[in-house]
Amino acid sequence: MRTRDTTPHCTFIPPWLAERVDGPDAVARDEALRAQRRATTGSPRAVAPAATAWTVHDAGSTTSLPGTPARSAGEPETGDVAVDEAAVGIESTLQMFAEAFSRDSYDDAGAPVSLTVHYGSGYNNAFWDGTQLVFGDGDGRVFERFTKPVDVLAHEFSHAVVERTADLAYRDQSGALNESVADVFAACLKQRLLGQQAADGDWLIGEGLFVAGIQARALRDMAAPGTAYDDPQLGADPQVGHMDDFIDTADDNGGVHLNSGIPNRAFQLAAVAVGSTALEGAGRIWYAALTGGDVPSDADFATFAAATVAAAGEQADAVREAWAQVGVQPAAPGGVPAPASQGRLRVERSGGFVGRSEAAEVDLDPGDPGLGDLVRQALGGSDLRDVPPRPDMFVYSFSVDGGAPVRVPEHLLSASQAELARRVLQPGSEV
Repeated sequence: MRTRDTTPHCTFIPPWLAERVDGPDAVARDEALRAQRRATTGSPRAVAPAATAWTVHDAGSTTSLPGTPARSAGEPETGDVAVDEAAVGIESTLQMFAEAFSRDSYDDAGAPVSLTVHYGSGYNNAFWDGTQLVFGDGDGRVFERFTKPVDVLAHEFSHAVVERTADLAYRDQSGALNESVADVFAACLKQRLLGQQAADGDWLIGEGLFVAGIQARALRDMAAPGTAYDDPQLGADPQVGHMDDFIDTADDNGGVHLNSGIPNRAFQLAAVAVGSTALEGAGRIWYAALTGGDVPSDADFATFAAATVAAAGEQADAVREAWAQVGVQPAAPGGVPAPASQGRLRVERSGGFVGRSEAAEVDLDPGDPGLGDLVRQALGGSDLRDVPPRPDMFVYSFSVDGGAPVRVPEHLLSASQAELARRVLQPGSEV
């Protein structure tokens, strides 16, 4: 099992929004509370009886966790809105993962789930701390209670699933993927409960979380990242939805909430293209990628994209195109971006005893699928850039649209690479 980086925590509200609403020290205060919790709780504890699938606790507006048990599986409503919302949310989320993926709780081993509501006083956040799900009541000025939108709970539970599967490190692109996967299954649950097809969903995350009067539709919009809110108190939604706008920052654990809009948009596009419901269509593909063992904890967008394409079967082209629309080119085995079937291909041969080079370029015509297939066969998975050539032998270089070249020493050319070089450098010659 991988060693997890437990320092950053998966939180629903991004730090820049917390600072705008609760002041410049909000993030530090939040982390101090959790540091205090880590110091006082020690190792993970059993949070519910073995026969109980879940328990909702009431923290009583304190920061003491888990709080007083308020409702467990099989028990009736309590009349406490937050407690009962959490109960409905966890039942629905557990049922979705069980029915769609045969997954038994977040660890797939039936672990009881501990939830706490009424955490803190006017606390504007929800989080998974590695042990349990925690929800604040909101301040009533900007935020409603965090149990109100059911997708908030599904999002936090999905962080626990990620932790027990690909264990995506919560920083940089892997952290943005962690956030995005949590949004993916949150959207799947919301649309499942509404009985919607992927094409009919609004793709809003955290709809209903803001109080009336705040100019916000939701916290995030997976279909149009960066458009969820624009309010004098909150500012404009800063999330991005394309690699051209990728934000390189040390804040927010490397922009995990900012850049998660890119894979979010890719999933939304894939879900609509694949069809059916988000859960039964693209959701199954994303889950297979997450749990298939091919996504390392430090995966970047291209690596995760490749895993989804590999898991997509007959829908591979639709998934690949969804990633292309957000500027992500799935990585092929070995870490080289998968070659495109459109664009301009350049082949160069250099070296040899004479030391001369020759190069030629051709357009990859969508009307000539044979050439595109040859490019994918020849270059997909090739990563021989660090293999030294032999004395006086040629080195072949292949690139598409000026991208990173794949360089292959002559003695290591595959049959498809040799054929591709011949077709470009010696057009019209016989095989």
